[in-house]
Amino acid sequence: MQRGEKLPILGVGVNAIDYDGAVKRIIEAAKLGKPFSVTALAVHGVMTGLQDHTHRYRLNRLNLVVPDGQPVRWALNLLYRAGLKDRVYGPNLMLRVCEAATRECVPIFLYGSRHEVMSRLEKNLRRKFPGIRIVGTATSRFRMANDEENAEVIASIRETGAKIIFVGLGCPRQEVFAYENAEELSCAVIAVGAAFDFHAGTQPQAPRWMQDRGLEWLFRLMCEPRRLWRRYIILNPLFCWNLARQWLSPEVFRPEDDLKPSRRQNYV
Repeated sequence: MQRGEKLPILGVGVNAIDYDGAVKRIIEAAKLGKPFSVTALAVHGVMTGLQDHTHRYRLNRLNLVVPDGQPVRWALNLLYRAGLKDRVYGPNLMLRVCEAATRECVPIFLYGSRHEVMSRLEKNLRRKFPGIRIVGTATSRFRMANDEENAEVIASIRETGAKIIFVGLGCPRQEVFAYENAEELSCAVIAVGAAFDFHAGTQPQAPRWMQDRGLEWLFRLMCEPRRLWRRYIILNPLFCWNLARQWLSPEVFRPEDDLKPSRRQNYV
């Protein structure tokens, strides 16, 4: 196994990579104007790919999939002896990329969420990283769009000259956006989930001790039980069960079972 290699967890390829390696790849692609799709997957993201083979096709064709959740990191270490000492947490990855982009004068675009979140997010990032080049923001319409509407969104982003786009549309919409549009945008497109809310200060983050012990899911469940109970109470045990199946029979989840999408799905 080589560091940074993509390895299958329940059929979803996840890169055995750390923060430094991920940031390096993202900044290199951004400076070259190279299409580079990125997401950070925790248990929910992996299980979404397991249960939906069309979505798994998309995930397995993203350029970089980092182990966002501690259980995903543990799975890489258990199955492949990856030796990862820490996860690559999406919100922290966003801050590290912003820091590197500020240093390298790489322009950034923020896409997704609601107006009040985006306003506070941009303000907080500018305060934390003086000199950061945020060349544009756009909020989500929270619905499917036709090809013409999607083309308008992509054109408006391209006009800004952004080389890195952070996307906060939620799983799996943000991964669909990265898969469908990275080539046309010709830049790094990074799906970061709840990072927008965390860095805007509109949603609390789990204490560090809970994050380190893989208990962030419990904190989020306590904060939003009605919205998240199915995700964590059902999917977490299923993840463990299927991980045991893969450990006993490594060929049980086969990438050739992926189904190529028959049509575009435009989320705006």
